[in-house]
Amino acid sequence: MGKIRHIAYRSEDVEAMANFFVQGLEMEIVQRRSNGAVDLTDGTLNITILPMRIARGDGKVPRPGIEHIGFTVADEAATRQRLEALGATQMNRIDMGPVNYEVKYTGIENIEIDLGHWAGAAPIDPKQSAPAHA
Repeated sequence: MGKIRHIAYRSEDVEAMANFFVQGLEMEIVQRRSNGAVDLTDGTLNITILPMRIARGDGKVPRPGIEHIGFTVADEAATRQRLEALGATQMNRIDMGPVNYEVKYTGIENIEIDLGHWAGAAPIDPKQSAPAHA
């Protein structure tokens, strides 16, 4: 079973949005990226606040709000096969370091999901330090 581990949110004011999560919900900032994005965690889930100025990889115009949802799964190859059998198409892969990556898919009704692992996100198996990826 896939576990939601990442939500990407586009914001007009990244710092104000990050502060909202930190001050209001006691989330922790785990990294500030050079592109202006901020990654937060609750110890299990990562929320990435993306600036509006960062272009999307698919050419769509960014808009405020939830952009995509990321899942960590135990078997990425099997999940990929199931997603593709249901009509999902792989868009691209983004590597953000040795244990931070995502493979983007577009599914039905143009939903955008990622398979991967993010800073501050818990692995499926707590004994596992980081999921293996292809």
